[in-house]
Amino acid sequence: MNTITSDVIRGYHDTMILFILTSGPSYGYEISKRIREVSDGKYVIKETTLYSAFARMEKNGYIESFISTPQDSGNSKKRTYYHITEAGRRYYEEKCREWILTKDVIEHFIGKGENHGNH
Repeated sequence: MNTITSDVIRGYHDTMILFILTSGPSYGYEISKRIREVSDGKYVIKETTLYSAFARMEKNGYIESFISTPQDSGNSKKRTYYHITEAGRRYYEEKCREWILTKDVIEHFIGKGENHGNH
């Protein structure tokens, strides 16, 4: 199975994380797992990448963190949860529009069976 490298997807880590958080607050491991699931296993975000994205987005006001004990487990371990802010929702929508434009531009350079040398 082909996988996507971090270099290709680097500018869209925030978008993926914010997408997951639009469904409700979550914590690091669960967000990482959801990214892997939503991408059908084609992309696995590294833990360092995930937590640096959290720090950057929290600093920019796109997400907020809080400490909580999971309600649905017998485990009393406290976790840091993240939730999207209104600024984060606006940023997510902006990144979605940017992706549509980026995809449109790049598709002009991806071979679709045409002669690559002809303009």
